[in-house]
Amino acid sequence: MRQIVELEKAYRLLNHGPTVLISSACAGKENVMAAAWTMPLDFSPPKVAIVVDRNTYTRQLIEASGEFVINIPPVAMAQLTVAVGDCSGRECDKFSHFHLGKLDASQLQVPLVDGCIGWLECRLLREPHTQQTYDLLLGEVVAAWADDRVFSHGHWHFPSDDLRTIHHVAGGHFFQIGDEVSTEHTAD
Repeated sequence: MRQIVELEKAYRLLNHGPTVLISSACAGKENVMAAAWTMPLDFSPPKVAIVVDRNTYTRQLIEASGEFVINIPPVAMAQLTVAVGDCSGRECDKFSHFHLGKLDASQLQVPLVDGCIGWLECRLLREPHTQQTYDLLLGEVVAAWADDRVFSHGHWHFPSDDLRTIHHVAGGHFFQIGDEVSTEHTAD
């Protein structure tokens, strides 16, 4: 079941480096793309960075609307993640073509991808030089959600392999997140 993640803990959804799906929408057009280069930037307000090439349809929609969603797919969606990354939204409606379900965002007009296990609703922080020079987009997280089967009390836990996150390691190869390693926390 989808639950709210406190904004001050939203960075934890991305901190472990999962491959994600970026959804975007503007003027009745919607798109989704795969992305491996995303990261949290700040805690309060929470901010993120994503790399989206200037020539992509997703980038066009994000810059026009000023909004995007970072969707975190589980292993069960690995093949779908590759498929949406292999074609352009200019050529087909990926939501329809790949039979992707949509969930309503709470703060944006961009759909959340159903079947994912984490979602971050983001407003674009316009930084023209950074966007044009480095293809790096910054966003402020305005709402965050997670599937309570795998994220609760501000922490990931993976009860089954099909719900683990995927991590792109180049050349079309992925790993899934492994098991937790517990350590004893010592105060400084």
